[in-house]
Amino acid sequence: MRSDPSLMPDALPAAPAAGAVPDGSSTDLPRPAPGAGRTLPATVAGQLRERIIQGEFAPGARLNERALCDRLGVSRTPLREAFRVLAAEGLVRIEPNRGAQVVALGVADIREAFEVIGGLEAMSCRLACERATDAEIAEIRALTFEMMASHARRDLPTYFRTNRDIHERISLAAHNHLLKQLYDAQNARIQNLRFVSNEDQRKWDQAMREHIDMADALQARDADRLAGIMREHLQRKCEAALKSVSALQASPSDSS
Repeated sequence: MRSDPSLMPDALPAAPAAGAVPDGSSTDLPRPAPGAGRTLPATVAGQLRERIIQGEFAPGARLNERALCDRLGVSRTPLREAFRVLAAEGLVRIEPNRGAQVVALGVADIREAFEVIGGLEAMSCRLACERATDAEIAEIRALTFEMMASHARRDLPTYFRTNRDIHERISLAAHNHLLKQLYDAQNARIQNLRFVSNEDQRKWDQAMREHIDMADALQARDADRLAGIMREHLQRKCEAALKSVSALQASPSDSS
């Protein structure tokens, strides 16, 4: 496969500035389905997790209980249980008498997190080359074609979902339950940072070529090559995340 130089970036739109939970109707969360019962806290946690990953709730933002209860149509009990789930994942910090706040990772936190996730994904790559079924490999290659198509259409939401799905499926193809648990726990903390990028088109194209090369290496079951590409891919994501965080820290704060 050859890369297409017109492809779009491995990126998400820039996250909003840190602050209170947005309350505009355009970003209202879908209400949990009636009868969710015992799964209600998990449902709420899932909705909040996705918004944190997408950058709707920025790092450092306080999660207003009353506003979220109104938007979700739930009481404070399941919402607080959802906060505890997210706190255990490292996405939210709960402070006595101050409520929940989205965790804002520092430079050292980001660097360490990407080092760990890079090691976990490289291990998944090696095991996937050994253990993935032909059907799993074919599905990852098909998703890579979908990613290329979403680039051509300038469809960032679809590209983002497909990109996440590819990394998820490589992790699953390793067929190691413990490794998958560790990956999920670490990945949730930095998922929003993995796709933050203000790079130029050349670097965006490079990210797409890396995914094409990953699919080729997996098809060939070349463990060394695939693990190496993944490590380099995530190192570039780390550099982009650090650059983004440094730019936010250097920008003057809003005095209002």
